[in-house]
Amino acid sequence: MKKYFIYNFDVIGKIMIVEEAGFITDIDFERSIEIPKDSCSQETPLIKQTHSQLVEYFAGQRKYFELPLAPKGTDFQTSCWNAFLNIPYGETRSYQQIAVNVECPKGCRAVGMAANRNPIVIVIPCHRIIGTSGALVGFGGGLDAKKYLLEIERKYHDIQE
Repeated sequence: MKKYFIYNFDVIGKIMIVEEAGFITDIDFERSIEIPKDSCSQETPLIKQTHSQLVEYFAGQRKYFELPLAPKGTDFQTSCWNAFLNIPYGETRSYQQIAVNVECPKGCRAVGMAANRNPIVIVIPCHRIIGTSGALVGFGGGLDAKKYLLEIERKYHDIQE
């Protein structure tokens, strides 16, 4: 059975964290929260750990998440999400660069759809994906949230852990 808990982060609003069978399966912004079917609200140790790591991230004290993840998606989506995980903290990549990286050079729109379907926001850093021109485009949490996350990373990029 899935367990979920919703936290209110002053900096970015409500975020729901979902765990199933010892893995984080979803992290959603308030605007896209849907309570999973067959689930219960329970703040498990893993959900608490995820919350703590997010708090550290927002404070600029964490650059890498250490969590067991189990996002559900197609093979293509999974390959994109893995590519997102390889974007270093404080850096960005374009949809085109990710498309080339996942061996689908004409698949910019498909990469965008994979980013849109990312079930584990922030931890799988789809906010690091930008337009080829450098413009901030598309983000499930809204462009203000995307800008905020990128600003955190730029601010703390050169600080050693």
